[in-house]
Amino acid sequence: MTTITKISIRNAFWMSWALSFSLVFFWQVNYRNRHGLPPPPPIPNLRPHVFNLTDFGAVGDGYSVNTRCFEDAIAAIKERASDGGAQLIVGPGRWLTAPFNVTSHMTLFLSRGATIVAIQDAGLWPILPALPSYGRGRELPGLRYSSLIHGQHVEDFVLTGHNGSIDGQGGWWWEQHKQKRLRYTRGRLVELMWSTNIVISDVTLQNSPFWHLHPYDCTNVTISGVTILAPLDAPNTDGIDPDSCKNVLVENCYISVGDDAVAVKSGWDKYGIEYNRPCVNVTIRNVIARSQISAGISIGSEMSGGVEQVLVEDVYIWGSRRGIRIKTSPGRGGYVKNILYKNLTLIDVRVGIVVKTDYGEHPDLDFDPKALPVVANISFDGVYGSSVRYPVRMFGSKEVPITGIDIRNMNVGLTRKKRNVFTCDFLQGRVVGKVFPSPCKALIREEASQTATGISTTFE
Repeated sequence: MTTITKISIRNAFWMSWALSFSLVFFWQVNYRNRHGLPPPPPIPNLRPHVFNLTDFGAVGDGYSVNTRCFEDAIAAIKERASDGGAQLIVGPGRWLTAPFNVTSHMTLFLSRGATIVAIQDAGLWPILPALPSYGRGRELPGLRYSSLIHGQHVEDFVLTGHNGSIDGQGGWWWEQHKQKRLRYTRGRLVELMWSTNIVISDVTLQNSPFWHLHPYDCTNVTISGVTILAPLDAPNTDGIDPDSCKNVLVENCYISVGDDAVAVKSGWDKYGIEYNRPCVNVTIRNVIARSQISAGISIGSEMSGGVEQVLVEDVYIWGSRRGIRIKTSPGRGGYVKNILYKNLTLIDVRVGIVVKTDYGEHPDLDFDPKALPVVANISFDGVYGSSVRYPVRMFGSKEVPITGIDIRNMNVGLTRKKRNVFTCDFLQGRVVGKVFPSPCKALIREEASQTATGISTTFE
């Protein structure tokens, strides 16, 4: 074969390859146009340095274990801390890993189609001491498993993306818990402790072994545009639990889980009293929540360090056992005060608003029954809904009365007409203006022109 003939064959091959590539490219473009699939958005560079997880040898096939890859990437980010830190991009794929620790001045970016997947081998989950304000694991005495993504004493950490996911693969853990085969309390999905300036946005958290997102004793926490999903019967799979935190914003989130969608906490009995870190200045707004087992928005029951200055507004709760819940008991100590709920919508909820002071679950028998909590200055302005069986149940006690209740602009449709749908005991407060159904007799009725409220709406 002559040289000219070889060159002609080679040229024909490359021309054919180029034509085939072009046809495939145009087919993909036309497919996206026909089916309305937008091109993947560009990934912003949010730090002066950017790494890709694959730079460290990671494989997103759902089978390869990438724990060392995450650890090496985070070590590289630590080296850039003095220069503004770095961003770690997790691209499309399923990135199996054991728990790992994040660091300061770090952005963990989950691309569209990216899923960080928790390994199901309990032997690869580190064991941590009990939280100091709990004195033991939340489920079992003693120690606890680490969270999948964990951080302590972290400053300036961002978890964001194009709605990539973190999947705890909790089914194995839920079954072990039901069978009572675990030695320690199950791990959270994401937990940041003693940390400041935390942003978590535009990601999906799902199927956590235990609570999904747990900021503990943190300051300046923003959680925005987060979707949290777990089966409605998955045990103790709370959505977001701000715990002994200061300055927390939860907004624009969708949460459907097997326990409280959001639960504001501050420690358990004497351990929380001694730790003495209240959860203060918390705003929860524009949230859609569902919980068939517990409540859409809860305070407590672990509130022994105190909870105050909480604003809950523009919240839609549906298909839930309870809408709004405050729970405490003798032995807790602490306080729940200066809480404002505005513009709540409750659809297909068994009990709309619950405030109870006899939630008697304790970490051990060595609790002080004389450590009485204070529940005071709780205001509701704008409560609406339909298909609610019991709109309000507020039960204090002689030892722990509920004071300073203020309810106005309430109109909740019932599942069926019956008596005693708005019940209360050991309660002091008032209703203002139009309130349906008719409130319990303990609440004083005032005219709408009397506009003073029992809570300041100015938050720090």
